[in-house]
Amino acid sequence: MQYLSRVADGLLSFKLEAFGAVNITGPKGCGKTTTAKQQAKSIVEFQDEDLRAGYLAVAETQPSRLLEGDKPRLFDEWQDAPKIWGAIRKSIDDTGAKGMYILTGSTSSLAETTHTGTLRISSMKMLPMSLFESKESNGSVSVSRLFDEPDSFDGCRSTLSFDELIFAICRGGWPGSLSGSSDAAKLEVAKDLFRQTAYVDISSIDRTKRNPLLAEAILRSYARNLCTLADTGTLLADVRANYALSETAFYEYLGALEKLFIVDDITAWSPSIRSKTSIRSSRKRNLVDPSIAVAALGISPSYFNTDFKTLGFLFESLCIRDLQAYLLRSNGTLSYYRDRYGLESDIVAHLGDGRYALIEVKLGENGVDEGARHLLEIEALVTKYNETEKQAPLRVPDLKIVLTGTEYGYRRPDGVFVIPIGCLRD
Repeated sequence: MQYLSRVADGLLSFKLEAFGAVNITGPKGCGKTTTAKQQAKSIVEFQDEDLRAGYLAVAETQPSRLLEGDKPRLFDEWQDAPKIWGAIRKSIDDTGAKGMYILTGSTSSLAETTHTGTLRISSMKMLPMSLFESKESNGSVSVSRLFDEPDSFDGCRSTLSFDELIFAICRGGWPGSLSGSSDAAKLEVAKDLFRQTAYVDISSIDRTKRNPLLAEAILRSYARNLCTLADTGTLLADVRANYALSETAFYEYLGALEKLFIVDDITAWSPSIRSKTSIRSSRKRNLVDPSIAVAALGISPSYFNTDFKTLGFLFESLCIRDLQAYLLRSNGTLSYYRDRYGLESDIVAHLGDGRYALIEVKLGENGVDEGARHLLEIEALVTKYNETEKQAPLRVPDLKIVLTGTEYGYRRPDGVFVIPIGCLRD
């Protein structure tokens, strides 16, 4: 199968220039190993059953022998042989060379190691494919260029139809789903990931036996509350409607799902423009890909012929996923803003250099005016705050964007950009 370029390709190259090794993390099936193989010159796959026993025996007794080979040398699922981490660290110390090793793993829980690898082994997170990476966004609008040259934007047009957008949400950004011979086969990948997470990975992550039905119930609650500020009590009540579960056990399950990179909540942006008591600070509930929510709810693309409200939340999750990918090279992060007065920005995209964009997500054209009004009101609050706080002013938003599922993009007279998600790229 032809390799589709990823935003992570450039980040991996950059990190290999700066560090002796790079550790790529992310959910299963997002393409970590395939991406790493594009730049690796040799590879050790600990999941290869034909060679696994020999690899593990060497890794346990003399791990440095496994380092021999063309560089960069890739160690796939390295956590199965944790001593390899220390051997890599020592090799980097001894040689001072850059770009020697690549490690991949599907968990954020590091195996027990003697040393952290700080300043030697850099980490980077991969995500499921964005619409631009899966060739469904035409990429006519670059996020980085929009920040650097906002006046260069003169409109755009998405070629992604509404039905194609719905299908992309349900299928997800899993590379394995792109090569299916039928739509049903493509949709099955996310369903299988949902089942594997609940029945296998939730227990294997830390070798703790967990009830798959409880894991399914928690993921189903997340799906029902996707992109909302539902508190822990709400999620727990959802699960307790059918199962007995303590709060302590709930947090243990939730922690395991976070380590698997399945749960991917968004934190609040809390500037000083209003009283801290009026700004909502709960986490916005989110999963790493909206297709997991679709699978958890047991629905299909045809379901959205009558339920646009649920589709709107799933679309917001898709936008979050894509923006996270597009901000990788700029060390960007995402948050949200909401206060008890009803003022909100669905997403606040922060670049590593302090610049940021206020973003509202609207599936159709009907919500654009309301979204733009929210963004302008937040900008006005920042400006008003700066009039009285001369010594520590807040940065005014660099961009105000309404992301849509529509066909045409344009710049409004009030300065707000309206951009279809089918036009966006890094």
